[in-house]
Amino acid sequence: MPNIKSAIKRVSVTEKKTAANKMKKSELRTVLKNAKGSIAANDNAAEAFKKAQKALDKAAQKGHISKNAASRTKSRMAKAVNAAQ
Repeated sequence: MPNIKSAIKRVSVTEKKTAANKMKKSELRTVLKNAKGSIAANDNAAEAFKKAQKALDKAAQKGHISKNAASRTKSRMAKAVNAAQ
């Protein structure tokens, strides 16, 4: 544990930011899981894909995932939606 006041603050800020980032990433995973389920069951696949695409774009913009990872995931989901139709 740090002794310097600014280092103590950095630890607390880092913990808060880590918790927030973990929550956002978990939320993204949930949206993707629901979208994949909808695509597999072929019910409202286009709507679920649209919601997942928006979530991926936001996550990439905020830096929770990389831009390339978001693009790759969207591409794979689009292929799955087109194959399901």
